Amino acid sequence: MSRADANLRREWEPDGSTSPTGDAYATSKQCTLAAAMELARETARLRFSALEPGLTPNSGPARDYSVFVRFLANYILPLFAPFLKYRSTAKQAGHVAAKVLINPSGQTGIYYNEKGLPMQGSAQV
Repeated sequence: MSRADANLRREWEPDGSTSPTGDAYATSKQCTLAAAMELARETARLRFSALEPGLTPNSGPARDYSVFVRFLANYILPLFAPFLKYRSTAKQAGHVAAKVLINPSGQTGIYYNEKGLPMQGSAQV
């Protein structure tokens, strides 16, 4: 049984997130990446790539969490952002997305990190 199937039935695997929101988010990201890679293989005349924008504090993912977690995400986490390995900002993510979109190489099926460099997806993808 896949994690996506388990999410549909509201069952979560013991090694997954303890949060239904976390599992759903992770599953949707993996599905999007898998779809982009498969579309790149199947459709040679179009370009498909995926971009990991990095951790972007204040971008909204915590909006469904408790008041305390939202406070941490919106006011405390940004203080530590300069020290986080995968941090980004909306402006930086936009620049990377534009760089990927106008890449003249014509490459397709590439998964890019928050710096616009190619990276590997998980083994599941």
